[in-house]
Amino acid sequence: MEEIQPGIYASRNKLFTENLEPGETVYGEALVQEGGVEYRRWVENRSKVGAAVKKGMDIELNRGDNVLYLGAASGTTVSHFSDILTDGVIVGVEYSDSVIRGLVELAEMRDNVAPVLGNARNPEEYEEYLGEYDYIFQDISQRDQPEIFLKNVHRYLKEDGIGLLAVKARSISDSRSAEEIFEEVREKVSEELNIVDEVDLAPFEKDHIVLKVRL
Repeated sequence: MEEIQPGIYASRNKLFTENLEPGETVYGEALVQEGGVEYRRWVENRSKVGAAVKKGMDIELNRGDNVLYLGAASGTTVSHFSDILTDGVIVGVEYSDSVIRGLVELAEMRDNVAPVLGNARNPEEYEEYLGEYDYIFQDISQRDQPEIFLKNVHRYLKEDGIGLLAVKARSISDSRSAEEIFEEVREKVSEELNIVDEVDLAPFEKDHIVLKVRL
């Protein structure tokens, strides 16, 4: 295994994280033993962040970061963040009370995961958890996804922190081209934040990009 970013490993053109709970899988991913260490396969077409890493983005996630994860769903990507953040925590916000059950089960096994049932449009709903975060990632399928991201970044991201926004073109509009939508989102985000990197997630996700930002 070669460590290509903190806590992220590559072998034979596949991504892995070191399993925080050896012997346990989260979404049916493969487990690999090497040098007395167990690694979990990070499946790129199951995770926007995994796809971004695969496409060459340095996500700049550090082991001690405290992360606000918006749109955490059942915890597929959250589980890999949990593997990486040996000295940090992930507050995972999910709107659906049925979907969040998987995240709650994950948190029962992993001490660095805190599930929150909340609406990312209303950041005050989860202000009791941490005042500021080193890292914010958003993966939300809503028409106003850039506005939700900006609102949370301005409220919670530390001055030197990193934000990642997964942009889903078809959630914003079915009638316009993906590139037109992406350009509109870039303009909105760049008016308030510095876009420092961008990757298109094809072929792992169609009509998706990830933007990396700083304040």
